[in-house]
Amino acid sequence: MGRTVKGKDSMVRKKTEGPLARELEMLARLVAELKEEEVLSEIGRHLAAGVSPEDILSACQKGMRLVGSLHEKGQYFIAGLIMAGEIMHQAVNMLRPIMTKNRSKGDRGRVLLGTIAGDIHDIGKNLFKDLLECHGFTVMDLGVDVPPSEFVRAYTEFKPHLVAASALITDSFPHLRELVALFEAATRDTGERPLIIIGGGQVDERVWRTTGSDYWAADAFAGLRLCQKITAGRRKRKDSGR
Repeated sequence: MGRTVKGKDSMVRKKTEGPLARELEMLARLVAELKEEEVLSEIGRHLAAGVSPEDILSACQKGMRLVGSLHEKGQYFIAGLIMAGEIMHQAVNMLRPIMTKNRSKGDRGRVLLGTIAGDIHDIGKNLFKDLLECHGFTVMDLGVDVPPSEFVRAYTEFKPHLVAASALITDSFPHLRELVALFEAATRDTGERPLIIIGGGQVDERVWRTTGSDYWAADAFAGLRLCQKITAGRRKRKDSGR
């Protein structure tokens, strides 16, 4: 039986409304303006007021998307992207204790992660890793500019439930196809190729279809929800003895 190929996760968080929505919109703007101290101060204030860390992170991610848009328009340079990534890293560090406090200590799954060969971008990858770890996943991060063969080698060592590859540069997309092809060849005898997720600022449904991968995610948050959905299905099958 052939593999059923699935696309982008369609799960969407319920929209925050009212005064809180306006305040979170302001937080997004502060991230986009690279105002580090103000961002961290606002996060602390929202936490003290009982705002969920997921809503706070979602606002920060919106700010990151604005940063990406400004970079595409030539208004921000690489230094701006690096600064935005550092702000997001600090935001996650502030929110991590609360996000992990009520999580079960059981392993929710193992994810092999890396930015594909030809690409050295790591801001989205690092945020995705932080979110996964905050939600109980074990992650092996191979870093950036990772050859497809290295993913396959690490898979035999780590035995992940999911393989996630990030790509932001269009010239690196052929390596995503190579990644899938290598896994197909390496697991042909067993027929147990791991599920492969791709993501990145330039990845969309068209790119996903050309690679042969199983899933794609538009951003780190969509990737997290997708991993949660997949591994939840795995646990249900395990619990039912199938």
